[in-house]
Amino acid sequence: MKKPLILVTNDDGIVAPGIRALVEVAATLGEVVVVAPDSPQSGQGHAVTLREPLRLKRVSVFEGIESWECSGTPVDCVKLAKHVILKDRPVALCVSGINHGSNASINIIYSGTLSAAMEASLEGIKSIGFSLLDFAFDADFEAGKPWIRKIMAYMLDNPQHIGNLLNVNIPAIPASEIKGLRICHQANARWVEEFVEGRDPSGQPYYWLAGKFVNDDTRNDADINALEAGYISIVPSMHDLTHYNALPEFKALEKS
Repeated sequence: MKKPLILVTNDDGIVAPGIRALVEVAATLGEVVVVAPDSPQSGQGHAVTLREPLRLKRVSVFEGIESWECSGTPVDCVKLAKHVILKDRPVALCVSGINHGSNASINIIYSGTLSAAMEASLEGIKSIGFSLLDFAFDADFEAGKPWIRKIMAYMLDNPQHIGNLLNVNIPAIPASEIKGLRICHQANARWVEEFVEGRDPSGQPYYWLAGKFVNDDTRNDADINALEAGYISIVPSMHDLTHYNALPEFKALEKS
């Protein structure tokens, strides 16, 4: 039987340890093609490159795996993979990550990891974004690998009738402390931001974004709370940003 084609990408760059861990898992389930940025692209969200040419270079980063580095954003990588490298070959699954750091709650809006997966899902491809709650370059991804494989295998083996995009976050704890998987909703949390001002050698001001993350959601099935309780959170996600409950509130505008 022909192996399913799995596209692997990320936003931390093609040499990040997280993508290597994801490639190792994906290779046990199908034929893997990697298309990832040639440099870190965290926080790029769904940005695409419009004002300069995109470049692709075939590289030997993963033994026995077709791999390409791209000069653009994570979304650029997925677009080029589908329309140039794979030339519309059917992709069974796109996986993005494993991100170094959390993409739970509102972070999905800013995440290049999730935007890459979302771009694939817009093309009708089953997609998963994986993140580990450890920002360190040398983070240990081993504890999450069996769970990642389980989630990927489920997506490959089962039809998704409503959604085809998952946001998966993994707590940075030993394997023995992971309690299991929990299907969650996006926590009602937010960044409380501030800018730290400094001065460059010429006396001109510059600013660094800082702040803290505040979680106001007390429900057990909010992704952040599930992670804090030792579960891997899985949030089925979507592209439709319509606030359906608010539609009746604004109907009066039609008659004003």
